Amino acid sequence: MENEEGRKEPKVSGNCRSAAMLLPLLLGLLEASGVLGGCVEVASGTEAVLGAPFRLLCIACKRRSETPAEAESEWFFRPEGAPHFQKILHYSPEEGEWVAPGPFLGVISWNGSRGTRDLQDLSVWLAEVKHAHAGQYVCRLKRNLTFEGYTYSLARNQTLKLAVVEKARRDLASIVSEILMYVLIVVLTLWLAAEMLYCYRKVAAAAPPPDSASEYLAITSESKENCGGVQAAE
Repeated sequence: MENEEGRKEPKVSGNCRSAAMLLPLLLGLLEASGVLGGCVEVASGTEAVLGAPFRLLCIACKRRSETPAEAESEWFFRPEGAPHFQKILHYSPEEGEWVAPGPFLGVISWNGSRGTRDLQDLSVWLAEVKHAHAGQYVCRLKRNLTFEGYTYSLARNQTLKLAVVEKARRDLASIVSEILMYVLIVVLTLWLAAEMLYCYRKVAAAAPPPDSASEYLAITSESKENCGGVQAAE
């Protein structure tokens, strides 16, 4: 391909284009852990360490974000071997937080959405986990959706079972996935660096050197024409 001056421009290979296209993908992988763009329903952990704090995660996303809504949340607990659930916490944007007397008083606290009448994060925080906190939990959402002319009420429950252990244990699947993620990032980084270096060398080698001889002849011819013009004027 020639430009306006008649010089040939170096061609860019398909490998170089692929490397340029994969650069945003690599940056996306590096920043994947910090992406929090929208509401995502994530399952809560099921093992808490004795004496350590723990967050009971409960996410209830609203399907249509543009619909006005009001919500409140209730938490229920059933100890291991007990036949019935008991209410341990209630939270509403208007009244705030209420904790039932018992083993959770002074331990459990609201750790979900604040500053909004619609609750999507219904999580709670256990300041210090004890053996008495092992059992089944139910996170209940009560939401009122406001449409044109009427209000639609719905209730939703999420159940999770919490085990109390002496020492933290990591899930094998999470360990393997984390290792594979870092290996993929390293491999892509090395491949991208090698590909960019290859493309740089190829472009540099294909670039035409400055035509010094042509520039010198052009300057000489111009000087002769100027000298001839001066002599004719004399």
